[in-house]
Amino acid sequence: MAATIVTGLMAYGMSGRIFHAPFIHTNPNFTLKGIVERNQKKASAIYPDIISYNSVDELLNDAEVELIIVNTPSNLHLEHAIKALRAGKHVLVEKPAAATAAQVKELFDVGRETGKHIMIYQNRRYDSGFLSTKAVIESGRLGTLQEVIFRMDRYKAQLGVKAFKETKDTPANGLVYDLGPHLIDNVIALFGRPLSFHKTTGIYREGSEVPDYFHFHLTYPNQLNVYLTGGLLMAEEQPGFVVNGTVGSFIKARTDVQEAQLDKGMMPNDEAYGLEPEGSEGKLVTIGVDNKKTTEAIASDKGDYMQIFDAVYHTVRNNALFPITEEHIAWQLELLEA
Repeated sequence: MAATIVTGLMAYGMSGRIFHAPFIHTNPNFTLKGIVERNQKKASAIYPDIISYNSVDELLNDAEVELIIVNTPSNLHLEHAIKALRAGKHVLVEKPAAATAAQVKELFDVGRETGKHIMIYQNRRYDSGFLSTKAVIESGRLGTLQEVIFRMDRYKAQLGVKAFKETKDTPANGLVYDLGPHLIDNVIALFGRPLSFHKTTGIYREGSEVPDYFHFHLTYPNQLNVYLTGGLLMAEEQPGFVVNGTVGSFIKARTDVQEAQLDKGMMPNDEAYGLEPEGSEGKLVTIGVDNKKTTEAIASDKGDYMQIFDAVYHTVRNNALFPITEEHIAWQLELLEA
């Protein structure tokens, strides 16, 4: 049996605490060696056996660490990922991987040069709502797809405390780079690269200098239109997933529970993890040959971010192709930086 992958996290903010440490800790294929904590040393309260590194360099100089998770502020992702690759580490980097397609190419080129794997973290491929929507699409029950609408609505009128997201001179700023990668990756995972796209952004919050609204219209073969929307001043959240085909429609709210469960301290190996509550089902409406309309409640798939870490293991240990490919990220950045 292959040895566990000794892993270190570059930060223990919200991302490290919720989306990374619990999975590395509970996955038997990994060993969580340590976490960079520059100021407050909080991680040891949950993970008493880890090292709390004082700096990124201290982590990278630990010869036992084989995999680095780059979960620092988004404007530092490229710099820190390249630094980790050149230190001889495999790298899992948070989205957005970089600010431009050219930078993403540079990142993967360094991976090839160093002989190390560079993997991009896109956890929303494993949301319950997306998995359910994907299953309905692949079932063929909607007929020929005409329209797909994915959106992420928020109401946050106040400017965020994270300056790197709110400053116009900081690379990869604003809502486009924050929520845009999730929606774009969902669509690329389903349909690949669009034939064409149109992008609209807006700034609506008082005092904001970066986009807090975006809308993409993507076109695909066979007259498929895809619409992606995100905004920070949406008073009423709308369905996150709407798919219309020639003989059916599917509508699903964004009710994935993983982030909330992890934030409350639930670990991914808990039996209740990832299971949406009753009443969260999607609605499938189909038209029969006699034009009779049938409505069904479609139970949600189990959300499971652990699948990303299982994929990391197989990529590092078995050279398997990581599901979020270099091409997927390059196509994503085309849209983000347009």
